[in-house]
Amino acid sequence: MEKIPADIKKLDSKIRNLKKKEDLYRQGKKESEYTQAAQTGFRIGIELASGVIVGAAVGRFLDIWLNTTPWLLILFLFFGGAAGFLNVYRFVKKEEKRE
Repeated sequence: MEKIPADIKKLDSKIRNLKKKEDLYRQGKKESEYTQAAQTGFRIGIELASGVIVGAAVGRFLDIWLNTTPWLLILFLFFGGAAGFLNVYRFVKKEEKRE
């Protein structure tokens, strides 16, 4: 079994202590409205972009495999966009229930 050097143990204990202090400091404090808005915006953007990217990748793969270029790519781009919008809709509904 490999021993952990003393300086790494010391660093680990410092990190743990700082994390405890940070948790105590943040306890009871709400995030700012700007932070919440930024998180929501990034989440919505990622949901939309990932749906389109995955749809395009699946369509491209199927086009190459079935030799139907570019029809399945176009079709799955629309499916990916629809899936992205559906994910955003679900996220918004969940946030409405939470508030």
